[in-house]
Amino acid sequence: MLIARVLTSGSRHSVDEIMAWRKWLSENNVQQPFKQAHREIYLLTEAERRTGIYSNRFAAHIIKQHQFNSLCAVRRWKNSMKLIYEDDAWPSSLSLPKWKIIAEFWTDGLRDGVGEESNETGILYYLSTDQVRFLPMAEEEADGTAPDNNHLQTPEAIPLEEIPPLVFSEVMRDVDLFVGVASVGNDPTWSDGGPDGMYRNYWSRYSFGNLSATAETRKELLMELIPRLKIKDRCSFDDKFLIVRGDIRTYKIHIGSGNILMSPNDQYLCIVPGRNTARGTSGIFLPFEGDATLSIILSKAFLLAEDTKITDQTIVNQIKA
Repeated sequence: MLIARVLTSGSRHSVDEIMAWRKWLSENNVQQPFKQAHREIYLLTEAERRTGIYSNRFAAHIIKQHQFNSLCAVRRWKNSMKLIYEDDAWPSSLSLPKWKIIAEFWTDGLRDGVGEESNETGILYYLSTDQVRFLPMAEEEADGTAPDNNHLQTPEAIPLEEIPPLVFSEVMRDVDLFVGVASVGNDPTWSDGGPDGMYRNYWSRYSFGNLSATAETRKELLMELIPRLKIKDRCSFDDKFLIVRGDIRTYKIHIGSGNILMSPNDQYLCIVPGRNTARGTSGIFLPFEGDATLSIILSKAFLLAEDTKITDQTIVNQIKA
């Protein structure tokens, strides 16, 4: 398909061209197998220009290690599971032979304050995230004659301003995916901040904080989709939230995490998505696959727009509290 070639060629296209493709896909009900016309672009920030050789854009998050490891495999990043008896942090890495670059995403295992720390084999459940950086790839690695373990030799990192914009954007998009999917901030059962409430501030900050680039794309799509749905008259948008007016309460669904606050006092509403959550959006055309949070948000919106029909007593008790 032409759109795939357009957006993977590395060439630049105008906003008008991209918006025209989005319109065409929508009007013709063509679902992309992954984001192409809706693909996020990550530009170098002033903070990253100041740090020079590393980015802290996705640092200081708490993520679930097993979920993160699965995502690394899907996105072809090399990753080793961190164990409870190992103290050293080390990065996950992505080899980019065409550009002779290795991208690194640093994480460290969480061993204190997270309750049950590891499974029976010693694999830690949670990680904390750190910097992203880029290293030069040795010639023998670029031509495939040596393993891509360049980070073990600790070469000098490449200044971020020297990284090709396409490479930088796609690497940061992967890391945004890792954090956006694996963060405990997406888990409604972590609303108490985890064991002893140690991470309550992080959970609240992530669950209801500023939108990432992926979440901004999701918001744009929701603003296109909602006017076509039967619940359109009950929905509106406010900065970071999809607002749904029920008969009992009004609900603010965070477009980044999918977590919910209820008016008038911003009381938290815990709804744990079931395995069949996506069924609630089976009749809705989505222009691309792979955004589970989008399906969760839409399912919650349909549920809460008819809050008088909810039969799950754990949800009803919260709404009427």
